Amino acid sequence: ILLLTLSVVASARAQLCEPDAQNAFKVRLSIKTALGDDAYAWDANEEYLFKAMVAFAMRRYSSKSTTQISDVLLCNVTDRVSFWFVVTDASKNVTTVPGSEVEAAIRMNRNRINSAFLLSDKTLQFLKITSTLSPPVEPSTPVWLIVFGVVLCLIVAGIIFLIVAGIQQHKKKNKESTERENLEEKGEVTLTVENGIPCETLDLKAGHINGVFAADDERFTSL
Repeated sequence: ILLLTLSVVASARAQLCEPDAQNAFKVRLSIKTALGDDAYAWDANEEYLFKAMVAFAMRRYSSKSTTQISDVLLCNVTDRVSFWFVVTDASKNVTTVPGSEVEAAIRMNRNRINSAFLLSDKTLQFLKITSTLSPPVEPSTPVWLIVFGVVLCLIVAGIIFLIVAGIQQHKKKNKESTERENLEEKGEVTLTVENGIPCETLDLKAGHINGVFAADDERFTSL
């Protein structure tokens, strides 16, 4: 009677895992595509690891869960590495865990499952479970510190520019002053503009003859 009961239970459990069965999910793996020459063979050990990862996800999803590896059933395994799986209720051997709970557990632990098989969401597909975005990678340096550094660099660059511009302007003024002093030493004053009126060039050594007095000198000639 015991053997008959166990066989009936085993048969009932086997019927729970069928293509498109209630609460069943199909999985497709592209190991060769993902790993190339380093691809590993899908065998009983890999199936055991998959069951263990699903059981881990269920237990982590619900701290009160008592899911065991034996509660995860696989069926219709193909050579192209695709299969269906269901999670049975530990307290009721002929009942599966609702698909919504399994989906939530898989989504919550998707990265851990992918890492166990060296795959990604594109190469380890749960066909009825949408892919989840991986958590954003936080930079090792806080964003505010990066912004502060950029602003500080701009301020320092502005200060350096003002200093260099001031030095160049000071040199230019010194050069103009030196040139003017040299011209004055030679007795020449260059044409300047004051109040918008250009002044004539003067020869300080030769002097400048006033036109009025020059005319008077011409009228009074010596006898």
